[in-house]
Amino acid sequence: MGRTIQIAPSILSADFAHLAREIEKVESAGADLVHLDIMDGHFVPNITIGPPVVSSIRRFTGLPLDVHLMIERPEQYIDGFIQAGANWMSVHAEADVHLERTLHYIKDNGLRAGVALNPATPLGSLEEILPLVDYVLIMTVNPGFGGQEFIPSTLKKIRRLKDSIVSSAYQVRIEVDGGVGPDNLAKVLTAGADIIVAGSAIFSSAKGASEAVREMKGIAEQHLKVLESV
Repeated sequence: MGRTIQIAPSILSADFAHLAREIEKVESAGADLVHLDIMDGHFVPNITIGPPVVSSIRRFTGLPLDVHLMIERPEQYIDGFIQAGANWMSVHAEADVHLERTLHYIKDNGLRAGVALNPATPLGSLEEILPLVDYVLIMTVNPGFGGQEFIPSTLKKIRRLKDSIVSSAYQVRIEVDGGVGPDNLAKVLTAGADIIVAGSAIFSSAKGASEAVREMKGIAEQHLKVLESV
């Protein structure tokens, strides 16, 4: 099976007063996942949603729910999000002192397990854990708020991670989150990203969320065609 690219709209930038409608728009336009940013006001300077909202979202979409735990002591809250209907779950390497145990627990409960890294966290922190995870979430902004500008130096980080995965023949995908939109998507894909999280680029797009998803899917499809022709 060849490479696939997935688009994961982040509801952090959606209109929460009409959340079901917002998700329906991106789902009908071809979104592959729904990305849920969970923030606790401690690990990051913002507070967002918890399991009850995730449970509500689960009831009105069939898309996989990609839960990104930007919280301290994530192991204490994993069960709640599993019960709420999460399908994918990532925890930050910076927030969990028993990361290997936590990732095993997530996988043992039937979810895809990911590890997330802040922009300043070196890839070396993944050395012992990389064979275990299903995906690595590279933050290309400092987490906490939507609408931030992409940090250009993270492209090198994505490339180095991709090289490491390929050279070791690991079945690990790269997810990228922060400041990605139609203008820089091709560069991010060329660096090695497989899963693209986009919030404001989709839900705040002047073209509308549906068209924004279609545009990003089109760029991804064109990128794959170019790769296949090489």
